[in-house]
Amino acid sequence: MPKAPKTNKSKKISKKIADRKKNPLFVKEAKNFRIGNDVQPKRDLSRYVRWPRYILLHRQKKILLQRIKVPAAIHQFSKTLDKNQSSKVYSLLKKYSPETKTEKKQRLIKAAEQKTQNQKPDSKKVNVLKFGLNHVTTLVETKKAKLVLIAYDVDPIELVVWLPQLCRRQEVPFAFVKNKARLGALVHQKTATCVALTEVRKEDQAEFDNLARDLRQHYNENHELLRTIGGGQVGIKSRHQQEALKKAFEIEELKKTSQ
Repeated sequence: MPKAPKTNKSKKISKKIADRKKNPLFVKEAKNFRIGNDVQPKRDLSRYVRWPRYILLHRQKKILLQRIKVPAAIHQFSKTLDKNQSSKVYSLLKKYSPETKTEKKQRLIKAAEQKTQNQKPDSKKVNVLKFGLNHVTTLVETKKAKLVLIAYDVDPIELVVWLPQLCRRQEVPFAFVKNKARLGALVHQKTATCVALTEVRKEDQAEFDNLARDLRQHYNENHELLRTIGGGQVGIKSRHQQEALKKAFEIEELKKTSQ
């Protein structure tokens, strides 16, 4: 097949390209990304990172809890207090955090000095937060606890899975909070599975009553918590497959109806 003759238009375009190449202001310099040459471009390497084992386990556990059906008794732990409610609870409980080691040392020194001077030491009862799973359990069983906070990320969950039901039975207001490290900070520990409040001062009574009423409605009297099953969420690939199958069935139905 004979070639088409070159038109003036094509000559002009080729001339423009030649002029562009000759322009010294825009000289093309190809980058060399071999070792010791140009700096490599920034890439997202998160998929290639060798993450620590505890991070992998944490992520895998999160995905598993989304996929498999989680019983209501365990799923209720994910229904934690929101930011506003938790800030109110923590601000109240911070007033009742137990004394630190230095505070205790100072108190004992002061008591010893008073004893040497034949003065009566201050034996005033101090209302503080109670912690430790066994201790909190006995307080709930004897109905001495007025408020119980349970961490949502206790591992294994079997340690505290029965505690919400015990609180319901004993009519003690309780709540699930984030997280065990934050609860531990209230009582000067690394972590705490649960904390309990036994006594409240007169100045905090009104605030505590409002808080306890809200928590009762949200947890103790909320029967939906023990009925809703968690998990059952399908992954993105499976969802796409299901949608494709659904579309295929719809097309088949349309073909049948049109015939």
